[in-house]
Amino acid sequence: EEELITTLKITFTDPDSVNPDVIVMFQDIDGPGGNEPTAFDTIRLKAMSTYQATIEVLNESVNPAEDITAEIWEEKASHLFCFATTGVSVGIVRTDTDGTYEVGINSKWTTGSASTGSVMVSLKHQPGIKNGSCLLGETDIEVNFPTIIE
Repeated sequence: EEELITTLKITFTDPDSVNPDVIVMFQDIDGPGGNEPTAFDTIRLKAMSTYQATIEVLNESVNPAEDITAEIWEEKASHLFCFATTGVSVGIVRTDTDGTYEVGINSKWTTGSASTGSVMVSLKHQPGIKNGSCLLGETDIEVNFPTIIE
């Protein structure tokens, strides 16, 4: 059964505590279609830095809000977060696994020089077909975050 995902939040933490935490969010309470998103942040990270990133996925159309991240983790053998960069100097490596393949709730982002572009974050649902590829399965949510490395 497909869940309604209204919110995708990413928290970036500098493990060396040099840079403050950065929190970005996409929020569309009524889901695809309908009203415009109520939050659609730009990712702003410092150049030549490393961040640990954690994704949180919620359904905030219900009260209390439903934490879908926990469900994704429970079904991690069927889920994969995918990242695609365009025009921005950042390398992204997933740092968690389902025991065989990466999941992507947790990842490491390494920034290069100052640049502007975007990072597409997609959650793929891949029951019975997960092989580490982002080309398989259905997309549960996909957000193209404007991104600035400064």
